[in-house]
Parts: sequence; structure tokens; C-alpha cells
Amino acid sequence: MSDSRSSDSELRSSLVAPSDDRGYLLTEQVNPASHQLDQLSTDALVGLFIEEDLKPQQAVHGARHALCQAIDAIADRVQGGGRLFYLGAGTSGRLGVLDAAECPPTFCSPPELVQGVLAGGAPALLRSSEGLEDLESAAVTDLQERGFCPGDCLVGIAAGGTTPYVRGGLRYAQDLGALAIAMACVPAEQAPLPCSIDVRLLTGPELLTGSTRLKAGTATKMALNILSTGVMVRLGKVYGNRMVDVAASNSKLVDRSIRILRDLLGLERDVALGLLERAQGSVKRALLMGSCDLGASEADALLETHAADLRAALTSQGKTLPAQA
Repeated sequence: MSDSRSSDSELRSSLVAPSDDRGYLLTEQVNPASHQLDQLSTDALVGLFIEEDLKPQQAVHGARHALCQAIDAIADRVQGGGRLFYLGAGTSGRLGVLDAAECPPTFCSPPELVQGVLAGGAPALLRSSEGLEDLESAAVTDLQERGFCPGDCLVGIAAGGTTPYVRGGLRYAQDLGALAIAMACVPAEQAPLPCSIDVRLLTGPELLTGSTRLKAGTATKMALNILSTGVMVRLGKVYGNRMVDVAASNSKLVDRSIRILRDLLGLERDVALGLLERAQGSVKRALLMGSCDLGASEADALLETHAADLRAALTSQGKTLPAQA
């Protein structure tokens, strides 16, 4: 117990007041709608959150043009052999890691194609390491360790727009000639960031003052969903609205794969499963094999010729799949 008190005392004595007052930032301002938050009934509290959580969608709508720019620019780089990196600290960094981790099972993308870089590394996913965000140089080191290069893309995520770790990473990306994209929840004039594309998600003050895991975090998650999905659509990993590059790695995904083959090829479930097995679990390969009467190696060669774009490969054979795709 005495050791704990001593550590707390040492921490308090080591605290240094920051040179800047961040109270001017939109994400740090006080929300007048929640002045009585601790006195509200539970029903009123929940109702207030529901009403306030309409704002992240409005914020994403306001960033529509920047998101379009980012999707097209990232897709262009990735088609040329580049990779996509999300970089952030705290909640912002964890959201980037989450989005990156969901790409391989959804789009069968290699794990190195979309990477999440979090201040503090893997331990910071489970235990807050907020102090590490104050080091600009740490971002440079983390990116260098992953071989970040001029052909790559970096999305630096910082709700308040002032995180040194993110600023350092974006500046390094710009210096290299890589694509630097900033994502923040404050106006650019409050916290300018070094970048080529600036995504601003203006969600306003939080109901719990400064807690950017709330509206700012929701808007960031929405924007990242749109960004990664849009890039994968541009890369030909989607046919219609079907995830035809899904990796059939568990029973849920095998079932989804079978339903895609059933719907697009008109197959009975057992026939679809047999085709999926012959295609070694690849839905895209199975669709080409089934629609064009090809073997697995022939389907692969056709996909390679058309940069893995299923629609382009089908069109080259004079084929199309049902209109609902």
C-alpha cells in the first residue's frame, strides 16, 4: 500500500503543466445540453445520448468530399503496390487497429496491406498508454519498423488534432513523399495537421466533456468503415454488394460464401458447397469457375489478367451474374 501511495506522489510531483490551454478545441468544450448530466433520470440520460448521437452521421456527411478524395487516392496507391497505415493514440489508434484487423477476413486482403499503428503497441490495446502520444519521434520509429515507404498511405487519426504522435507520423509521411491523410474532429483552423487530404469530422462538444470516445469516436469509426470499404470496392474486391473476396475461415463465413454462390449462380446449397471446396474456399474463384466452366487454375489466370477484378474477368468472357448483384 505504501508503495502505491509513493508512486502516486511521485507521479503528482512529476506533472508539468502544458504550455498550451486546449480548452479552445471543439472536442474539449463544454456541451450545454449536459450541464445536469449527473442529475438526470436514467431515461432522460439515455434519451440525451440518443439525440446527441445523431451528430456523428452529420459530421461524416460534412466530410464527404474529403472522404471521396481519400478513397480514390488510397486505391490508386494500393493498385501501384502501396499499403495503407492507420496511426493514432488512445481511442483513435484503437479504432484504426480495429478497422485494419477486419480487412483480411472481410476482403481476403493480406495482413500487411492495411495496418494499424498504435502508440504503445499491442499492450495499449488493453491498457491505456496515453502518455506515449506525446512523442513525435515514436511515430517515426514505429513506421520505420514497418518499412513505411514513399508508395504507402498514412491516415493519422487524432480526435483533437493536437496529438504529437500523430503529427510526427504525418510529417514523416509527407517528408517521404507518401500520401498523408489527417482525420480529426476539430476545425482545421483550431488544429492544423500536415497532410495532403484533411478529413474533419465536426461532432461538437461531448456530453461528458472531453470524452472523445463518444461522438468523436463514433464518427471516426463510421468514417473508417467508409474509407476501407470504399478502397476495397475500388480494388475490385466487391461484386455488386457481395463480399466476393471473403475468406471462408469459419462456419459463419462458409455459410455466407455458400449463399453468395447460391444467389449469383442459382445453385442448390450442396452443389454450392462442392464448388466452394473445389475452389479451395475462394468465392471469387468459385464464381468464375461456375459461370465460365473453368478449372481453378484457369480461373486464377483470368483473374490475374484482370487485376483480380471479378466483373472485368466476367465481362471478358461475355458473362454477367444476376441483376441483384
